Amino acid sequence: MLSDVRAIAFDLDNTLWDVEPVLARAEVQLGAWLREHCPRIAAGLSPEDMRRARFELAQREPHNAHDVTYLRLTALGAHARAHGYDAEVAQQAFAVFLAARNQVEPYADVLPGLTRLARRFPLASLSNGNADLARIGLDHLFEVSLNARQIGVAKPHRRCFERLAAELALAPGAILYVGDDALLDVLAARSAGCASAWMNRGAQPWPAALAPADLDVADLYQLAAALGA
Repeated sequence: MLSDVRAIAFDLDNTLWDVEPVLARAEVQLGAWLREHCPRIAAGLSPEDMRRARFELAQREPHNAHDVTYLRLTALGAHARAHGYDAEVAQQAFAVFLAARNQVEPYADVLPGLTRLARRFPLASLSNGNADLARIGLDHLFEVSLNARQIGVAKPHRRCFERLAAELALAPGAILYVGDDALLDVLAARSAGCASAWMNRGAQPWPAALAPADLDVADLYQLAAALGA
């Protein structure tokens, strides 16, 4: 199947960078902004309270559960109103969070690896999150950038990969999808007819119950070498 690959698409969070410290830092910066500008929210709600509110919103509105931007903005607006602030402060608070959320540090292999791969293949991204490749400074390497908010559903929904194929003007079998999550990335891509590569940076064992990915790589150097790029 790899001989048919004509384009490579990537998951972003935990595939091209470690997202957990980024999100933790973004939450800290959001909290600091709320303490300064909306102290009643900061005093009345912990970060865990706000996470729970987003989860409950997703449960009440399953049609919006894929859209992490909507969930955060809507929940922030509700918090603002409940604590006596204009709901428009949600936009300001979210802007603080989003700026910090896009202050990522790609893994050391990412920029040289993407540059190497882009010489041979069109590159695309498909993410459930709201990372912004333009803010991060990698957008010049990608011909297509998609996320769940744009598509209207999140991985592992097949429609995500169908939209990816349509944007690349390729059959699914001509796309290699690379991601760190065995179910959301590898199994979902394979179910949609794409080739799959597991980005296994931690040298973890593959889940025994699942058929393996077409490739198992530790970084983009190994991916490029496997594809002859």
